[in-house]
Formats: sequence, structure tokens, C-alpha cells
Amino acid sequence: MAIVSVIIPVYNGAKTVRATIESVLAQTFTDFEVIVINDGSQDNTLTIIAKISDSRLRVFSYENAGVAASRNRGVAQAAGELIAFLDADDLWTPDKLEAQFQALQENPQAAVAYSWTDYVDEQGQFLYPGSHISVSGNVYRHLLIKNFIENGSNPLIRRSALVTVGEFDPSLPPAEDWDMWLRLAARYPFVAVSRPQVLYRLSADSGSANLDRMEGQALRVLRQAFAQMPEVTETVKRQSLSNLYLYLTFKALEDAASRQNSHTAARCFWNALRYDPSVLQHRTRLMAIVGFKIAASSLLPPQIAQTLIKTAKNKAAAKPQP
Repeated sequence: MAIVSVIIPVYNGAKTVRATIESVLAQTFTDFEVIVINDGSQDNTLTIIAKISDSRLRVFSYENAGVAASRNRGVAQAAGELIAFLDADDLWTPDKLEAQFQALQENPQAAVAYSWTDYVDEQGQFLYPGSHISVSGNVYRHLLIKNFIENGSNPLIRRSALVTVGEFDPSLPPAEDWDMWLRLAARYPFVAVSRPQVLYRLSADSGSANLDRMEGQALRVLRQAFAQMPEVTETVKRQSLSNLYLYLTFKALEDAASRQNSHTAARCFWNALRYDPSVLQHRTRLMAIVGFKIAASSLLPPQIAQTLIKTAKNKAAAKPQP
């Protein structure tokens, strides 16, 4: 029986699923099974998976129900005492499972081990680093202020803890991850592996691309968390909401410059400042760049705005740091 069960939900993942599975099969830690949950794919996902020959790989097909339901179905099929989830367009570095397994072995009180995330493009090329935050022990307050786990492809979790806190909530996409991490953090210590081991692929059609839905569901998660933890201070609540709207601002500005995106970014940026005006003092240069990008996208034609933003970014990167 495998110690670790790796659960990969996939829906129409023909472009990326092979690379994702191969990043698991290349792990230096080898005592695992791979459970692929085919979530009603209409492309040739199954044909591609069928060409991968490895006795640790099992595939189950269901009608389309979403990522949360697919993860829950995977847990029901899993034999391992430790569970890891991996989205079908993300990648792991070869030492990811080994390092997280070792972290849990050395910290038996912890139920979750997590690593840092880096972001890659559709071709798997590095774009930029994630938050690279390391917090261990009781992480609930930190996780409420900022989802430093960052994605569903990151943690290694004790199966017993997942059973205790319950399933992923299918009504919360794309914020079901944050909801689960908060429920785990309310009961169990976490342990950090302080190096980037999760490569999160950014694409226009990813599940996190719908900003309106992301905002609504993330606010639901926060309201539930605030209600369940009445001792949370007003300061923490405002920091949490400000960080959420800063994240949404950056997501809106990731796409090609356009007036629609800039309007969304401007609204989110205003909310971030409304909840926590101190970010202007603590992150002056970054806030100035954000304001410039929003203004350029709002006032200029898209092509000119993109060129101006790119030029300003290059000059800022070349400028010596004090």
C-alpha cells in the first residue's frame, strides 16, 4: 500500500496532463499512487493518459462536477495515509514529495506540509516567484490575512485530518482551496518547506481567471471564517480584505492592457486602500507602479498602454536599488 496518494483532477487537459503526470512520476520519493479523476473530459485526455505506462497510475471517469467534487472523489479512492492534490496543468519539482514527507516526519504534530510556489506560462517557462512565505505551527491568523499556500497543487496532508475537517466545498469555486486550508489551520499545525517546489501554470482559461466569481467566492470564505472565529480582530479582518483586493488588482492587471481590465483593477485597488490605507506607506513603490498601470490602461489605447507599461517596467528593473 502506497504511503502517499496523489490526486489529479482533469477536465479537457490534453495539452498539459502528460507533463503534469510525468512531474509526479519523476519524484525522488517513490512510495506513491497516482489517482487521476477524469471530470467528464470531451477532448483526448484519456487517450494521452492511456499512453503512460506505470503501475502506480489509476484512472477513474465521472460526469463533469468540478474540481472540488473531483478531489473528493479522489480521496474516496485513495489508499495512502498522506494525500496530495495536483491540478492537471501544474507541475512539481522532483524533490517536492520527498521534502514535504520529511517535514511531516520531523513534525508529527503537523497535519499539513506546504512549499513555495513559482509561476510559469503556458509553455512551462518561469514568469515570476510566488509570495515565498514560510510560517509553521499555528498559521490560522496568517492564512486568514493572506492565502500563502497559493493553490491547490501545493500541500501534503494527513488523510486523518482531511477526514476530520470534511470534504472540499463544491459550491465555492475557485476559492474552495482557501476554505479547506483555513478549516485545516483552525485545527492543526502546518509546517513549511522553504523552497519553490510547485510550478503554477497561468493561462487565460484557467479556473481562477474569472475575477468576479473569484471575488464573490473569496468573500464568502472570509465571511464564514470571520463568523466561526469571533475572536478575530477588526484589524486582521481589514488586512485580510485589503490583501484580497490587492490580489484581485494584480490578477486584473496580468491580462493584456484594456479599459475593462483597468476598471476592474481600479475598483479592486480602491477597495484595497479603503480597507487598509497603510499599504500606501509600506509598499510605496509597488503601489505607484500599480497606479501607473491602471491609469495607462484607462486613458490610452491598449497597444500603446502595453508598450508604455513594458518600457516603464524595464526601466524600473534596470534602476539600481538603494
